[in-house]
Amino acid sequence: MKKIFFYILISILITNCSLNKVSNTHGVKLLEGKAKKIIVGKSNKNDILSLFGPPSVKSTFDNNLWFYIERKKKSKSIFMLGAKKTVDNNVLALKINDRGILSEKDFFTIDDMQKINFDKSNTLKSYDKNSYLFNVLTSLREKINSPTRKKKK
Repeated sequence: MKKIFFYILISILITNCSLNKVSNTHGVKLLEGKAKKIIVGKSNKNDILSLFGPPSVKSTFDNNLWFYIERKKKSKSIFMLGAKKTVDNNVLALKINDRGILSEKDFFTIDDMQKINFDKSNTLKSYDKNSYLFNVLTSLREKINSPTRKKKK
């Protein structure tokens, strides 16, 4: 009886294990393939909304600049204990003119984002210990850190 129970338990454990890596996709799935379906100068807002849905992000400065994002992560290995690796990180930037027609389309992949150069210089502080701003900030800090007085009843 114990052997049968043991075999059933082992078979349940083995059948539930999977060697396939788990992948998590966030945003619009298959973004690159869908991006090829829209045509600059012909596609309009309705075509874009029916194909992609609402944009992931709209520009705060220009409402006619829409961004669609796709991020796909896969687990590295069993030994890494749940650590994930980014496989795809795609961004589609769409510029729509005043008439609602697509005027520009830019597609960025994870490799394009690796090529972006950032400025590595440091910003210097613009105040010293004798400046008015330093004195104001110091007095505010002292007032905040000072113990509160108990009120007399």
